[in-house]
Amino acid sequence: PLFSSDAWNNVTFIAGEIKNPKKNIPLSLFWGTLIVTVIYITTNITYMVLLPVEGNPAATDVAGQGIMYADATINAAGEVLANDRVGTSAAFMIFGNAAAYLMAALIMISTFGCNNGLILSGARVYYAMAKEGLFFKKAERLNKHDVPGTALIVQCVWACLLCLSGTYGDLLNYSTFASLLFYIVTISGLFVLRNKWKDVERPYRAFGYPLVPALYILIALAICTILLITSPTYTGFGLIIVAAGIPFYFLTKTAGK
Repeated sequence: PLFSSDAWNNVTFIAGEIKNPKKNIPLSLFWGTLIVTVIYITTNITYMVLLPVEGNPAATDVAGQGIMYADATINAAGEVLANDRVGTSAAFMIFGNAAAYLMAALIMISTFGCNNGLILSGARVYYAMAKEGLFFKKAERLNKHDVPGTALIVQCVWACLLCLSGTYGDLLNYSTFASLLFYIVTISGLFVLRNKWKDVERPYRAFGYPLVPALYILIALAICTILLITSPTYTGFGLIIVAAGIPFYFLTKTAGK
């Protein structure tokens, strides 16, 4: 659920390449977040209308399995293996046997769209860090198409290494916790900047400051605390990933000098 709402801020990574960013970035953040929220809420309501919440894992039809055991199977030991294919089960109630092919096509389209945005914005983070002396200088180089080619290669290699670290679900759990930590630090910096440079012109202003940013920090801290208690293994790996950046930071600073 947390991952489904993530990446809302990625448009800010390419702010330097957006026309009229003062107007378009706030609009994209607002409408992007609102549209995704409406889609997810509507989708989940649809699931609950089409399927019962509880069900029987031994049932032979999707309605009998319900949301809890959507497309679940039982192994030889009698253990229930949840496949978590609620979307496919709900689509089956509408489209019948064509549901599996329909969902596969929708997932493929969604994956390519997600990759397009993440690849575009992610490389710009390495590029911006290199420009500020916080990453290897080669990452700030633009190729003949004015694209940070080296940064894209670095991102590709890192993504491939992460693919070897575990399952897709594991990666989601690691990255979600780590992302929340950085969001907390970033939004906390908003209070520092507002107090340190009070008279600086600001093309972007946080909505509902200081209440909304403070509320966000409190909620994010609460979620991180819950994740630490309920999923210590995943959050532990997330902390290790974040901590690994500390020696890497000093390494790149030394290399820069």
